[in-house]
Amino acid sequence: MSFRGFTLDLDDTLWPIWPVIERAELELHRWLQRHAPRTAAQFDIPALRRLRDTVAEDFPEQAHDFSWLRHRAIEQALSAAGDDLELARPAFHHFFHWRQQVVLFDDAEAALVALQARGPILALTNGNADLKAVGLDRYFVGILSARMHGRGKPHVDFFHTGCAQLGLPPQDVLHIGDDWALDIEGAHRAGQPSAWVHRGQTAAKPLDTPARPWFEGATLQDLVSALAAAS
Repeated sequence: MSFRGFTLDLDDTLWPIWPVIERAELELHRWLQRHAPRTAAQFDIPALRRLRDTVAEDFPEQAHDFSWLRHRAIEQALSAAGDDLELARPAFHHFFHWRQQVVLFDDAEAALVALQARGPILALTNGNADLKAVGLDRYFVGILSARMHGRGKPHVDFFHTGCAQLGLPPQDVLHIGDDWALDIEGAHRAGQPSAWVHRGQTAAKPLDTPARPWFEGATLQDLVSALAAAS
């Protein structure tokens, strides 16, 4: 099969996300210790994370917008501790800066170069990565996030909007991602071929699924090799 373009997941496909979030949460708490010590004393890092999860439960209509959830959780923490709510914005900006300090998988940048040579790449993400801040915007024609769209993967309309931004029909666009339910089954329902780059996490694949990815493998380099062999 010859693909004319690509939609590409970011978190856990180009970089591992949890080390990034853990570092960002640590740096946020350090910031609060300096600027809102009562909040930092009342809410340690696990408590701030639980508060963010509670906000997501309380506002399910905003659950797709990770930036909104984090900002609202910071506001609630400041309010509960009696600190100045005006600190919420700079506190979030500090967190967001550190959320962009990713460490790419070893094969990521070379794979982006190879994919870009084959067709345009659109980032398709449920997260809130900033491609320019991460330093990868030169490889992409754009980004579509759940926050921009109003909801994200695995919704069919999210995939279709991504293909429309590329100006290509879904069957001509290979979606690449790590999450079976969000990326592979979502692409399948949208009529897109998919590539499952699972980084060795094969247990995430269910036994009873109609989705059949065009590619399954542990690395992006394996995918690049498969595309070269197919062409």
